[in-house]
Amino acid sequence: MVKRILNDLEEGIISFLLASMTLLVFVEVILRFVFNTGLMWAQEMTLLLSAWMVLFGVSYGVKVGSHIGVDAIVRLLPRNAKRVVSAIACLLAMVYCVLIIKGSYVYLMKMRMIGLEMEDLPVQRWIAQSILVIGMLLLGFRLVQLFIRILRDKADGFSLHDESKDARGMYEAIKAEEEENKAAGGAK
Repeated sequence: MVKRILNDLEEGIISFLLASMTLLVFVEVILRFVFNTGLMWAQEMTLLLSAWMVLFGVSYGVKVGSHIGVDAIVRLLPRNAKRVVSAIACLLAMVYCVLIIKGSYVYLMKMRMIGLEMEDLPVQRWIAQSILVIGMLLLGFRLVQLFIRILRDKADGFSLHDESKDARGMYEAIKAEEEENKAAGGAK
């Protein structure tokens, strides 16, 4: 139940960020090109919403397997070797997350100490950019989950999006449609 609530919350936040960003850009375009005015803070807010969406989306992409990857060599390995390589990749990615979290934390604390605000928004810079730490914590959490699944033999490695499979499926669908059109045209 808690897992489902967290998943729904994560998807809801990403959806909210995307919808907010889209609506803000739409309003800004209408204001600029129809009314010859605009919102001074819209560009900065759009960039901020985009950054938050991307950094939330990175961990979500690991969870649902929507990232692409170069795994041609890994696919050739036997299952156990694939698991070892994937576990090492998880560990290296977790080290990367720790380094980014540490650097981001230092940066955010300096911004907090200095007291800088965003250029066009009355928001402290460290608060607006806190997604640097939050996003990497979420990514690290997903990597730990995957690492545990690999150790428990419930996963071979990263679930990667297979673009070539998608392309083959689209090609086959187009060919099938062409054949149907030929058959329908020949029946007349």
